[in-house]
Formats: sequence, C-alpha cells, structure tokens
Amino acid sequence: MRRHGAPRTTRPTGAERTFAPDELIVSKTDPRGVITYANDVFLRVSGYGLDEVIGQPHNLIRHPAMPRAVFGLLWSTLAEGRELFAYINNLASDGAHYWVLAHVTPSYGPDGRVVGYHSNRRRPSPGAVRRITPMYEQLLAEERRHPSARAAVAASSGLMAELVAAQASSYEEFIWSLISSEES
Repeated sequence: MRRHGAPRTTRPTGAERTFAPDELIVSKTDPRGVITYANDVFLRVSGYGLDEVIGQPHNLIRHPAMPRAVFGLLWSTLAEGRELFAYINNLASDGAHYWVLAHVTPSYGPDGRVVGYHSNRRRPSPGAVRRITPMYEQLLAEERRHPSARAAVAASSGLMAELVAAQASSYEEFIWSLISSEES
C-alpha cells in the first residue's frame, strides 16, 4: 500500500480507459480529501484495490495533464459549501487515463458541519472532452511557466477565468453549456 504522502510512481501511458454510460464512479472522502469509500466501478476503472485507496488522498488518481487551477476551483467551491461539476482526466494505477464528468458535493453531519465530500462521476461525451481539452492544455502551459505551485495555480486560475468569461458568465454556466450541448 502506498503511504500517505509517498511519491507516485505511476506514469501516464496514453492508453485510454472508459466505462459504461449507465455506470457511476462513486467515492467519498473526509474533509481533507482522504478516501473513505470507493465503489466497485471506481476500483475497476482505476485499477486499484480497496485496500490501496482507503486512507489515501483522492489525488492518488490525479493525472499530471490536469490543470491545478481546476482543483483550486473545486476546493474553493466546496469551501463555500457549494457543489461543482467538472470534467476531469484521471490516472489509473497502470498509467491508463479515463475522463469523467464529476459532480462533487459537501457531505454534512447532523450538526450542519462538513464531514467530507461525495463525488459521483459519469462518462462524459467525446465531444465534451474535445471541447474542454484545449482549455486544459492552455492552463497547463500557463502553469509550467511559473516556478512555484502557488504561482502556477494563481496564474492558471486567472487564465481560466478569462477563458470562461469569453464563453459564459461563470464557470458553472460554461460547464452546463457543455453538458447541455454535448451530454444530451
């Protein structure tokens, strides 16, 4: 089992994996993003065993071709107690990748405090992936221009806001426009 904080050794292979349109990948985390639950579809598609994911940070499946700005937006949105939809490219244990349309929501305890996060992911349409990929490539290029992760996220977050504003009034509206046009 990979220790918390241990460096990842998985390298992307370029192989793509998918799953059935009627399947959902489901996971739950604690407030720090550590996996507390993963369904069988998550395990099959990611190629990990349950004992390899429980207790690990959810970024275990983060593909290096995913812009940090998207995750910055995810965490800031969740911190506001709001849900977020996002197209995410994940990395399986064998280096294959798989795209998802993620819906991430805060989970609340009886006292109203956030006790973790719940994520449902479905298979996105190929058209949506084709439309989001150029934006992600631009964001990654911007991130690579900066020496620190903090500067990279700040710069690519600014660029993401500009790119989204050219197409929609908000990130949420932009994603819903892709869902409406490509996922229907």
